[in-house]
Amino acid sequence: MIPLQPLLDRLSAIPGMESGCKRLVVVLGQLGDFDSIEYAQALVPRLPELTTAGVKVQLFGIGNSASAERFAAFTGFPRQQLIADASPVLHETLGLESGLQLPGGPWPGFLLMCAGVGSPGTLGEVLRGYTGDRSAAQIFEDDEWVEAFPLPRFRGALFRRAGGAGFQRPFELATKRLRNMNEVLRHWRTYVPCDDYITQRGATVLFDVDDSVLHCHRDQSLLGYSATMNRPLAFLDMVLSPS
Repeated sequence: MIPLQPLLDRLSAIPGMESGCKRLVVVLGQLGDFDSIEYAQALVPRLPELTTAGVKVQLFGIGNSASAERFAAFTGFPRQQLIADASPVLHETLGLESGLQLPGGPWPGFLLMCAGVGSPGTLGEVLRGYTGDRSAAQIFEDDEWVEAFPLPRFRGALFRRAGGAGFQRPFELATKRLRNMNEVLRHWRTYVPCDDYITQRGATVLFDVDDSVLHCHRDQSLLGYSATMNRPLAFLDMVLSPS
């Protein structure tokens, strides 16, 4: 269980994020982490619903002001709801997973995590991006132009030919992740000013108005920012569509 008081203390210093309202708090790893960008992209279309339901949203990530500006511009997530810390002090206070730590700096551990070592579920999630998932939502519209180097520019309708419509088609999520990867690698030092924390994992907490916890997920792996990756924001159903 995450010790949540330090997170509540941090929120209390942010105007509008004090007790008395529902709050969705996402502690990301590096802002250049593929999980971080993908998570923000999933959140952005749901922000109007969350606002209507009275749920306030706050993101924390590792980076600096330039990282946060680039992240917000690329994902569309509101810059004013994103705080970038230079180091994972908040993560350490919350006891979050620091990732695979090996001699020789952060990269050996990170690369092994990409291969699934010390990162349970990562390879399965990578594979899902290529094989498709009928329980997940469609990503690209037919008339949408898709650009993901080194692939040639093409219309989203191409995915319909690969498997149909109305669900996540084969290669669709992998293409989205390739596009995200291209963005990060082209601007690596903006997104990641310091490589020391690239293995750091995050967490998600949904607080009720009285600070009780409605949902809590502690990331254990790369591409493991939700317990239900086919519907990463399924936990929001309890506040957006209460029974």
